[in-house]
Amino acid sequence: MPLLTWQLWLARLACIDFPLPWQSTQDKLSPGRVAQAFPLILATIGTPAQPPKTRGKSPGRAQGHQPPSRKRYPTVKKHASKKPKTEESLNKADSTAA
Repeated sequence: MPLLTWQLWLARLACIDFPLPWQSTQDKLSPGRVAQAFPLILATIGTPAQPPKTRGKSPGRAQGHQPPSRKRYPTVKKHASKKPKTEESLNKADSTAA
């Protein structure tokens, strides 16, 4: 945190005040106002990193190559289906209930 404060204090002279509509202009910028203008400072300084190198486009699938169709598997059911009720089982249920 102290390094950040020092960085903002030292960058105070290099930044231009662009107040938001509800802010008043300031002669001596506060650290918060410098932090608000800091992206403009970083854009003018630039970066020491080199731009990324393009690696080209991958060749893709060879001309005329057709991959084999994938293997199909049967559907897996979690439980067996219920047996349909027959007339005999319904008659037995009625006779035991009575």
